[in-house]
Amino acid sequence: MSELSIVEQVNKDMVAAMKAQQADKLSTLRMMKTAFKLKEVEKRSPLTDAEAQAAIQTMIKQRRESIDMFTKGNRPELAAHEEAELVTLEAYLPKEAPEDKVRLFVEAAIGEMTATNGGTRPGQRDMGLVMKAVQAKIAEGGLRADGKVVSGIVKEELAK
Repeated sequence: MSELSIVEQVNKDMVAAMKAQQADKLSTLRMMKTAFKLKEVEKRSPLTDAEAQAAIQTMIKQRRESIDMFTKGNRPELAAHEEAELVTLEAYLPKEAPEDKVRLFVEAAIGEMTATNGGTRPGQRDMGLVMKAVQAKIAEGGLRADGKVVSGIVKEELAK
């Protein structure tokens, strides 16, 4: 049997959450399904797993910002609700790459770019190109990484 796409998995999990009467999880899954539908309508074709992951990452970023705002606004009950949604959302993404692994990807990308540029090491102005290469390597590895972490490591390595 072939593996389910993210969209199919969300639909399957929605049915399971309905049967188990898990209202909070069901609410989050419905939100995800709605976001996927909006993206599908926008592009006028079914979503690929990469596009679904990008949509989930956007929702995760929104939840993190909300948690930060609710915490600063002294609304722990709302922050806790957002935390619960965050856990459900993250379950549909690949595993987060540890920082040391990200550093290896960054070093490999810089090494490859140096080799293709005739031995000229990329500088700070090449940050965007390095970031793009590193993100591609991370995705190839079946992992994901926070952009802020990757950016920090890339800046650090380019400054050497």
